[in-house]
Amino acid sequence: MLKKLLIFASVCAVLLSFSACEGQGPDKIPGWETPDKEDQEEKDPEPEVPRDPLSTAFLSAKETVASMGAGWNLGNTLDSNSGDTTNMWIERWTARTPHDYESAWGQVPATKELLHMMSEAGFRAIRVPVTWYPHMGAKFQFEGNSTLWCPSLDPITDKVDDAWMRRVKEVVDYVLAEDMYCIINVHHDTGTANTHWVVASEENHAQNSARFCSLWTQIAETFKDYDGRLLFEGYNEMTDEANSWCFASFGSPQRYDAAMAASAYSAVNKYAQDFVDAVRATGGNNAERNLIVNTYAGCSGEGGWNGHLMDPLKEMKLPSDAAENHLIFQVHYYPTFSTLADAKKSVDSLLSGLNTNLASKGAPVIIGEWGAGDGSNISYSTDRSNFLSFARYFVEQAKAYGMATFYWMGISDGNDRSVPKFTQADLKNAIIAGAK
Repeated sequence: MLKKLLIFASVCAVLLSFSACEGQGPDKIPGWETPDKEDQEEKDPEPEVPRDPLSTAFLSAKETVASMGAGWNLGNTLDSNSGDTTNMWIERWTARTPHDYESAWGQVPATKELLHMMSEAGFRAIRVPVTWYPHMGAKFQFEGNSTLWCPSLDPITDKVDDAWMRRVKEVVDYVLAEDMYCIINVHHDTGTANTHWVVASEENHAQNSARFCSLWTQIAETFKDYDGRLLFEGYNEMTDEANSWCFASFGSPQRYDAAMAASAYSAVNKYAQDFVDAVRATGGNNAERNLIVNTYAGCSGEGGWNGHLMDPLKEMKLPSDAAENHLIFQVHYYPTFSTLADAKKSVDSLLSGLNTNLASKGAPVIIGEWGAGDGSNISYSTDRSNFLSFARYFVEQAKAYGMATFYWMGISDGNDRSVPKFTQADLKNAIIAGAK
């Protein structure tokens, strides 16, 4: 799937490609269109009766996923980055503070109040995407007005900046203080932007495995004493050398290249194993922490237009792990459809396929990002009533399969996060209702 373009041009333009298997970008911003606020507030009910606290113990992966309830992505925040080696505008035109990065894509920095609002509304899990490469030792020194970065001459190192790690830790603490599960990951270090350094190829794995393991060792050491409500996700949407969505090698000239695909799936499985090994080696609570590994590009296998769509699920291996029953699979889901009946059929097909081709390997599944694909006739902005019905149905059916869902972002967006308030309160209500 193709990723959307984001442009924030206070001083210059920035291009970043996103992806999804179903034809639009994950990491999408659904609903920059702002609904009538008074109408939204009328639909936003009073907080529910306080729920039972989450267990801080290291429950099995299956038990943990089953107790996640409604999930949300704190997107376009700690994952923001310049995303183009020819236009490193954040690095050139800002002081490169954590605040500069967090606000670069139109959001406000995360606050305790925002996470409190999410918890009070009924969300029980927050995924916090994090992009690391701008904070890993490159100098980013530019001549004149140039925004060009040459990674070969100014490479990233294997050391994360202390200020950035402190900010990530601070946001994690906000989530856990509200008694929600928190997932942190390695986000736009993968993908199709030319700044990515974790790529699904055996050659790339051979070159970058040591740095990838060092990154995860640092993250794991920082959080090794945290309880079972914190989960780690090894990588986001890892794509091959042809920047293929949908399945490996789809971006090649012939739309399928067996050798490229084999290399890509092998690399994904090797990076997944590296991740598990690096985290477990740090000991402490990380010996039993629940860990998440994604399929190639986060592909979900949904759809029937190509015989290779299920390959990312079928080729994904469950990493070997000294800790029993503490691994989770993740996919993303951005479908397009014309009618509500089509939407429900898509949901049924998706979940059945995930159950047969992924959960059967011995680990539960989460849908770490979901929303309407670009061009869908049913979306929050084009057909809100049916989209709300789809959203509730999807969350309900995923729960019935023992799968957790994390909506991509739009329910509290932009300046509404600073109030904080819900941008799409009716969608929030549909998601919460579906997760009950």
